[in-house]
Amino acid sequence: MESVDVLIVGGGPIGIACGLEAKKKGLSYLIVEKGTIVNSLFNYPVNMQFFSSSERLEIDEVPFISKEAKPKRNEALEYYRRIVTSNKLNIRLFEKVTGIHKTDGHFRIETNKSVYQADRVIISTGFYDLPNLLGVPGEDLPKVSHYYNDPHYYASQKLAVIGASNSAVDAALECWRKGAEVTMIIREPEIGQRVKYWVRPDIINRIEEGSIQAYFNSNVKEIRPGVLIVETPEGIITLDNDFVLALTGYQPNFEFLEQAGIALSKDDKRLPQYNPETMETNVKGLYLAGVICGGMETHKWFIENSRIHAQLIVSDILRKKKEATAH
Repeated sequence: MESVDVLIVGGGPIGIACGLEAKKKGLSYLIVEKGTIVNSLFNYPVNMQFFSSSERLEIDEVPFISKEAKPKRNEALEYYRRIVTSNKLNIRLFEKVTGIHKTDGHFRIETNKSVYQADRVIISTGFYDLPNLLGVPGEDLPKVSHYYNDPHYYASQKLAVIGASNSAVDAALECWRKGAEVTMIIREPEIGQRVKYWVRPDIINRIEEGSIQAYFNSNVKEIRPGVLIVETPEGIITLDNDFVLALTGYQPNFEFLEQAGIALSKDDKRLPQYNPETMETNVKGLYLAGVICGGMETHKWFIENSRIHAQLIVSDILRKKKEATAH
């Protein structure tokens, strides 16, 4: 059984930052990622542009040079991949962690391919894998997707976009510009205030001019093969429909956290318990890093404000190792 000082679950930007910090401080480490390098970013829409500027996406003070101030997906993939390869990080790709168990002061980490032992574990798995479901009849139809990739697919089709976040607005605008007939179904009375400031006026103008139809204060009640049943302030309406993009957000894998012994708050936020000064959870030796720390408040943590987690965690690990040696 392979044994390391630190095993990092998740090979996203913050998981990579943790690996870099561990390597720099002389700790043996392993990053285990269920997909490719920065798997969540790889699954972002092909044309996505980040809200953050390139310097705010940098890790370990490695410069991120992009064509524009706010980089696009392909530039981010290149940046993080080159960091992994040039630093020869110890990372296992397409290997999914299935269980974390603590026994006799060590962690046993089981994956679909192997079993590892580690003195400490860092969970940095993000939140992009589990969509917030609508919970309506027909949501499992083939025409429904909770992920958006390329607008070309929806050209000349009647497309319903559910939601009003950045991903929903980007999808609506891009698909409309590629010739889709776009209708937005929005629970709130307006487009979300956190939508990228250079995009929000665009979608508002497209709605006001009638290029994109929007139903505010509305909810989808049922999805059928050729239509959509929507509850609006004016009553129930039926919309002709070919495809549905239900872009209503995502959530962390809470079951995985609880299985590892991490306590979650009992309210709707489901915040995991951890010390913000060290990022250690209620399970001694088990740490959290990145957006996973926010529970259902997935808008609270980003790459730019959670990069520091790597240094906090590794500093705490080194301090505790030194204390244990002294005793």
